[in-house]
Amino acid sequence: MTPAQSVVNVVKRTARAILLDTAPSSGAVPEMIVIKRTKPGQPPYWITPGGGVEPADETVLAALHREVYEELGARIVDVVPAFVDTVPHVPEPGETTPPGLKVQHFFVCRLASMDPALRHGPEVEEPRGTYEIVRLPFTPEGLASVTVVPESLSSYLARNVQGIRALLAPDFT
Repeated sequence: MTPAQSVVNVVKRTARAILLDTAPSSGAVPEMIVIKRTKPGQPPYWITPGGGVEPADETVLAALHREVYEELGARIVDVVPAFVDTVPHVPEPGETTPPGLKVQHFFVCRLASMDPALRHGPEVEEPRGTYEIVRLPFTPEGLASVTVVPESLSSYLARNVQGIRALLAPDFT
């Protein structure tokens, strides 16, 4: 097998926010903002805001900002790369993207502002099920109270709560 044959085509890239809302001086436990997804006939699950990198996006970070604004009506600051997950991409029925790999870029960031009335895009205009904005205490117990997907992210978050919070420390960003 040649090196070119051993490389699987990256067919999809996503940018997702591990979005924390906290007032650093207050000492309060930060909250993580997630989206509770409920599809007809399936149990609910919780995802981080974000989505696919589109051809019009200049960078993965530009896609992150666009997606967070579309899904939450939110602006983010202090964006720090935290985690990359690579998984097989199996197209859903009717999807034109071929099989291959999906690379998911997860960024820790802080909420600057949010107005759900500004939400727009397919999740709002043509929903398949419901998209509910949920705030979880960013603690092991808060994270364990829901089913965060993908599992690799859920596991990463559970193991790294304090480290993730440290990524937003004033002396880091």
